[in-house]
Amino acid sequence: MEISLNGKVALVTGASKGIGKAIATTMAASGAKVMLVSRKIDGLRAAAAEMTGDVEVFAANAGDVEAGKAAVSATIERFGGLDILVNNAATNPYFGATLGVDESRFDKTFDVNLRGPLFWIQAAWEQAMKDKPGVIINLASVGGLRAEFGLGVYNLTKAAVVHMTRQLAGELGPTRVVGIAPGLVQTDFAAFLVDNFGEKLAAQLPLQRLGEPQDIANLAVFLASDAASWITGETFVIDGGAGVRIGG
Repeated sequence: MEISLNGKVALVTGASKGIGKAIATTMAASGAKVMLVSRKIDGLRAAAAEMTGDVEVFAANAGDVEAGKAAVSATIERFGGLDILVNNAATNPYFGATLGVDESRFDKTFDVNLRGPLFWIQAAWEQAMKDKPGVIINLASVGGLRAEFGLGVYNLTKAAVVHMTRQLAGELGPTRVVGIAPGLVQTDFAAFLVDNFGEKLAAQLPLQRLGEPQDIANLAVFLASDAASWITGETFVIDGGAGVRIGG
């Protein structure tokens, strides 16, 4: 089975580093034309310079609704359409007891992790996918499926992303809406968790290692491709076996 995105156009948020960069890189290498989106133009240009294929960059805050409309418009103008939207960008400014969060950091977390993806999907739907069905991939987290100390507010947003994925799959078909829920992946975003808990967790996993951005990118490309054409509404856990390890 050949996994190809030839002839497809993708927009990936948070694409300058980590999981987003790996997804954008792999989609471009698989034949897609890719718009890389992140807040800082210098980081985007540096990431794009490392990629092969047809890529472009657009600086925007993933929590900004108007920026989402503009990014979708720029993608369509540059590449002639939009077939794949990857909502990858996220933030986590707070670590601690859930009731200890302040309003500012609560609002920021929900703006970027939930409000942004919803309205970027709205923009993609209105401008492209209403008339030509596409694929929407939402990056959730295993934290959205369980309770754990310190990440309660972040995990609330990711639980909502899981449900939003299911809800929109029912509303937007035949456009497909799917989710990915990674476990602990070695990125700058997860550096605190990797540095403090990574070695212990990796030793407990059946696969004996933490995730790499490429692991997530491989799944994203499959879900975006025609090989996954009968999959929608589901969020796929990819965590090295954390959910099945003996001892919980």
